[in-house]
Amino acid sequence: MRKREGVLINMQKLQESMYKLIVETSTNLPKDVRRAIKVAKAKESAGTRAAMSLSTITNNISMADENVSPICQDTGLPTFKIKTPVGVNQLEIKKAIKNAIEEATKDGKLRPNSVDSLTGENSGNNLGDGVPVIKFEQWEKDYIDVRLILKGGGCENKNIQYSLPCELEGLGRAGRDLDGIRKCIMHSVYQAQGQGCSAGFIGVGIGGDRSSGYDLAKEQLFRSVDDVNPNEDLRKLEEYVMENANSLGIGTMGFGGETTLLGCKVGVMHRIPASFFVSVAYNCWAYRRLGVKLNPSTGEIQDWMYQEGEKIDFSKEVEEVEVATESREVVLQAPITEEQIRDLKVGDVVTINGMMYTGRDAIHKYLSTNDSPVDLNGQIIYHCGPVMLKDEEENWHVKAAGPTTSIREEPYQGDIMKRFGIRAVIGKGGMGAKTLAALEEHGGVYLNAIGGAAQYYADCIKSVEGVDLMQFGIPEAMWHLKVEGFKAVVTMDSHGNSLHQDVEKSSLEKLAQFKQPVFK
Repeated sequence: MRKREGVLINMQKLQESMYKLIVETSTNLPKDVRRAIKVAKAKESAGTRAAMSLSTITNNISMADENVSPICQDTGLPTFKIKTPVGVNQLEIKKAIKNAIEEATKDGKLRPNSVDSLTGENSGNNLGDGVPVIKFEQWEKDYIDVRLILKGGGCENKNIQYSLPCELEGLGRAGRDLDGIRKCIMHSVYQAQGQGCSAGFIGVGIGGDRSSGYDLAKEQLFRSVDDVNPNEDLRKLEEYVMENANSLGIGTMGFGGETTLLGCKVGVMHRIPASFFVSVAYNCWAYRRLGVKLNPSTGEIQDWMYQEGEKIDFSKEVEEVEVATESREVVLQAPITEEQIRDLKVGDVVTINGMMYTGRDAIHKYLSTNDSPVDLNGQIIYHCGPVMLKDEEENWHVKAAGPTTSIREEPYQGDIMKRFGIRAVIGKGGMGAKTLAALEEHGGVYLNAIGGAAQYYADCIKSVEGVDLMQFGIPEAMWHLKVEGFKAVVTMDSHGNSLHQDVEKSSLEKLAQFKQPVFK
């Protein structure tokens, strides 16, 4: 117990409260988000890839509940927004948060995500310069308000900022008015495609400068999905976006479908005359943000936020993930032959048994100039940075293992596949023209797994057979995983076809219908 500026803080209780907040945020999706996902699931036609994806997502939510394990393996960069009464020592709160972050990482509730920007070294405990992000504000209320968001890299990379006036693909000129803002928001949904683990949520900040605009956009993500904007113009804008963005046909994971956006929240602030920014913060379906009210004297939790209303228990409606009626199902046993790969077509649902090897940014860069530590001929590379824990006997176990966004590997992927004889790549969001050309030339395939479904895929991993290149840190190491019943969708085949290109083209055509002014 320490006394600071007249307020008695129980540091042990405060740290326990912060640990509970971190674990709940990582493993237990808020009630308002669950309700939005249930509505989206009801809109999809049975047997489609979108319906299959949403079934996987709801199964994953239930498994995270049951296992008290991360909903998604990418637990992001923890960001705290805290309001304190006058006299509360903010340094003590920051210390308690850092201790709780380190403990939660050790317990496998967070993936070690803090990396030195110059050396690439992973700190291993989610701490480092500027990490976690903690923003304080004083207020006159008599309790501490602590809110946390875990926003993964896949959706963070789809954030976008516009400087008005500007020219937008499919929409033409966006001017410095409400209609120009409308065009920017619609374009932000289009440009994200499936790479941010759609269906997603967006926070929009109008005005400010480049940094404060993004802060305002992210602040909107702390609003409830169900709230109503008190600003009438912004309320109409939010409703317009929600009604029309879902007509773009991008759908869950970018597979096409009825739901692309689950929520849109817009905030506004003043700006200087020379600058007019529209900043958009994109968040995946795994919308992990919670908050607590704390007693400033004891550090104990008084109440939880974002937990009003009905909680959807998806375990009561868990179903087998059905193969889409528009597809065929193919079972593959690794290693895979070129003949088997050439037989696959876009839309096929593949079930994999056998070995696969994880590889993210560091591995792809390494393999571009070095030999592989294992024979990858006929094998599968999984774009995944898992959450891993060792048991008392020093054996590794997978706690969460969903796919990461694949487009980051575009500069390397095709060359590496041809060099080492890799036949399949698993990830999310698709890849570009260079990889597509290599798949056709070499005889390879890209398989899209369901982004964020870290518990669903961890359950498919039956054992960890080894690990290489641990110098890159746990998320970036090459893990040797033995899998059974691992499902993914062929979205790029060896015949030059790409579902991602098709959806992007069709959604751009649909985007053009929103070119004409709506708001005067």
